[in-house]
Amino acid sequence: MAIPLLTILALVPIVGAVLIFFIKGPAARLIGYGFALTTAILGVLAFVLHTQGTALAENLEWIPAVGAHYALDLDGMGAILVLMTVIVVPVVLLAEWNVGEDENARWGSNVFFALALLLQGFALFVFMASDVLLFYIAFEATLIPTYFLIGGFGGPRRKQAALKFLIYSLVGGLVMLFAVAGVYAVSAGAGAPSFLISDLAGLEFGTAVGRWLFVGFFFAFAVKAPMAGLHTWLPDAAEQSTAGTSTLLVGILDKIGTFGMIKICLLVFPEASAWATPAILIWAIVSVIYGALMALQAKDLLRLVSYTSISHFGFMVFGIFALTTQSISGSIFYMLNHGLSTAALFLVVGFMIRRRGSADIDAFGGVQKVAPVLAGFLLMSGLSALALPGMGSFVSEFLVMAGAWQRYPIHTAVITLGTVLAAVYVLRMYLRTMTGPVTEQVETHITTDLSLREKAVVAPLLILLIAFGFYPAPVLNVADDAARETMALVGATDPAPQVQEGNR
Repeated sequence: MAIPLLTILALVPIVGAVLIFFIKGPAARLIGYGFALTTAILGVLAFVLHTQGTALAENLEWIPAVGAHYALDLDGMGAILVLMTVIVVPVVLLAEWNVGEDENARWGSNVFFALALLLQGFALFVFMASDVLLFYIAFEATLIPTYFLIGGFGGPRRKQAALKFLIYSLVGGLVMLFAVAGVYAVSAGAGAPSFLISDLAGLEFGTAVGRWLFVGFFFAFAVKAPMAGLHTWLPDAAEQSTAGTSTLLVGILDKIGTFGMIKICLLVFPEASAWATPAILIWAIVSVIYGALMALQAKDLLRLVSYTSISHFGFMVFGIFALTTQSISGSIFYMLNHGLSTAALFLVVGFMIRRRGSADIDAFGGVQKVAPVLAGFLLMSGLSALALPGMGSFVSEFLVMAGAWQRYPIHTAVITLGTVLAAVYVLRMYLRTMTGPVTEQVETHITTDLSLREKAVVAPLLILLIAFGFYPAPVLNVADDAARETMALVGATDPAPQVQEGNR
């Protein structure tokens, strides 16, 4: 296209952020929301053009001396994550319309809106970058608005949580920086320095070097994803952040981890990916079960939802490294559905906490009698998190397990325990907070049901999840194409179906 649509798409929210940063009052919120809606329109347009086969790639020489390019492209996985990003951000801004009015808030709503838009713009650059150096810079840039979103709004220990997030992220980014430098050294040694992913995918790294570089990238993505053992920053950040910040953190930012595992780890280092797969599959299973067990014992609602996400990310990583067309397609579709379902769950929980003044599960009880719409939305959001049939999350989780079963039946049988535990922790949370007699504290604090604005926040997310559950084809076809392309570039093939002699 003559018009650089991808650049415009990523720059619109950044420009909006700069503009409203210095504006106070209702005008800042209205202008910021206008930029978010404009970005959403452009993102949907980019997704539609991609499905129609329109070439949207942009490629300019950036730093010729090191072979760096300003290169953006929209493959199938990137198109799906762009779509998710442009949907989630307007929803979060509407949910946090009155953020900053709390006396504990450090800044006003204009700063929150500006930081959210800034995070959106940097994340869009990550999902569209086809140059490793550009990817890395955008990857690191997302830390800046996220740090201030955590540290500026939320609970009394938000500064400590923000610092912990930053330390973990910087360590992961530093390790990745060494890997980025290693990629340059190998490509320069081959006579043609380049950071383009398409060039690196055909480069011979050598077994030892390729594996070390793979570990560098994978470590950073495992911190971001987050996988068990590298996850401890997430529950603290979620507990101390606003529900909107937690949604941006888990719904958008953490998807960069699973996105990078496919975009860079699989495509650039296929041999090292195969070498590491046995360990990664076990690690993914541990993440699924550990996250579910921690969600079962969580007493704080925000921590509970964060632990469910650790479990869900384990499913995504498992599907990626099971390396079948079906499992990778399921993981890509899982990223979208998880972004929507986690947004719904975090935001409904946020509405509960604002009314009650506490995130402690034991502080609730009998809420469905005084706020039936809130209870219904919590139930629907929880059912999407446990992958109920009829929800998009079920389709993606089923595809991951069905695809992985072809190659790793025993691993897949074990990981299904995570699905069982999901039903337990979601229904247990609902029963403890929504059912039973109305407690005195609930009767005192929860005097209103969801407002029209709050309904408008959650309803579109649930509608999309149900729509993708019954008719996933528009997005799933894109994910299937991306999975087939990934398998072809990696040089992998699906296992041949096994037919027993007596069934022929």
